[in-house]
Amino acid sequence: MRIKWWIPIVKAICCLCLVVPFLTGCWDRLEIEERAVVLGVSIDAVSSDDANEEEDEVSHISGSIPAPSKGMVRVAVQIALPGRIPLGPGEGGGGKGSAGETVWVIDVVGHSIDDAFMNLQQQVSSKLFFGHLRVIVVSEKLARRGLENVNDYFRRNPEVRRMAWLMVAKGNAIKFMTATPQLERVPALYLMSTLDEGIRMGKFPKDYIGIFWSNVSKKGQEGFLPYVEMKKEQNVGIIGLAYFNDAKMVGATKPLEIAGYLGVKGVNPAGYRVYIQLDGAQESVMTNATHRRSKIKVSIIDNVPQFTIDIAIELNLEAKLNENVKINDPRILQSIEKKQEGLSVLFYSNLIKKTQVKGADIFGFGEYVRAFKPQFWHAHVKTAEGWRSMYKESKFEVKVSLKIRRIGMKAQ
Repeated sequence: MRIKWWIPIVKAICCLCLVVPFLTGCWDRLEIEERAVVLGVSIDAVSSDDANEEEDEVSHISGSIPAPSKGMVRVAVQIALPGRIPLGPGEGGGGKGSAGETVWVIDVVGHSIDDAFMNLQQQVSSKLFFGHLRVIVVSEKLARRGLENVNDYFRRNPEVRRMAWLMVAKGNAIKFMTATPQLERVPALYLMSTLDEGIRMGKFPKDYIGIFWSNVSKKGQEGFLPYVEMKKEQNVGIIGLAYFNDAKMVGATKPLEIAGYLGVKGVNPAGYRVYIQLDGAQESVMTNATHRRSKIKVSIIDNVPQFTIDIAIELNLEAKLNENVKINDPRILQSIEKKQEGLSVLFYSNLIKKTQVKGADIFGFGEYVRAFKPQFWHAHVKTAEGWRSMYKESKFEVKVSLKIRRIGMKAQ
């Protein structure tokens, strides 16, 4: 039986159709050496008088295409130098001046974030690539002016990962790009690891840039960011939470008040230590929180939301500052628990009041109202602006229960 002449042709076409998709993987390839890989970005607010002389007319021109009158910004970037980033444990050592060997820091000014990056691209031969961006540092001055443009630009950029960190710097942000930390040759990676390790040790909540954008988009919650400061030895200190009202920074907490946020939210692990003063001025002990539980209930009384927050914390007794404190006595341990419970209620209540004054509900109490009291929300709150006003008038009752689980090897 003769095979029809068109059957081999059809088979060849089918094979070709199956093979062609596998040959298209590199049609738009771009060699890594042809990319300017951005690892970190800093953004500072600058005066127009100082920046106008420095700026090139790339996206605007005097007389025909005027620039916006909005305040200007200085953007600095850390660009990875090809072949200089350490790849193995033997190459990961720090050392002063080593950051300059691994990254190139360049700064420009612009009327907006997009304008600044356009000016920067005019000075860099390779295309800027944000796929490995790890940290974005903005100055406190810019954060208090508003982060609308920052959020808009990076949120629209598909290369920016939602696991990057956005943080607010006390003072100028550009010094975080030029720092030379001893423990890491790449400054941006040192900033990232500082916050990642803070989460692991219970010092800071998860607040990646994607989480921040999600919070500021909610009607019943405001965003917060890490509030950081450059210390003497080029190391970074987390000095609080920078909290926002819409896109503007309106205040910052103290470092220990981060533990207050974690306690209200019931975030684990717990990692903060506090001093508790007993009967005498010299009779003090230090306790370490190890685990937290939190339960929040909301009720509506006289058209005002009232919240009840039950917080349970487990403690370890870390140290005593006076030999007269007999921690092998159960009555002493109970007195320590009662003393810290009373102080904790005041501590948590003061933190909530601090955010109420600014209308910055970083805890998400408004989302509890939306979820459990939807009729009240639609009738009396309706919008994010409505909740900011109502949050200032809301009532809170904080209840704290503590239990000391361990006192260490030595009891005497």
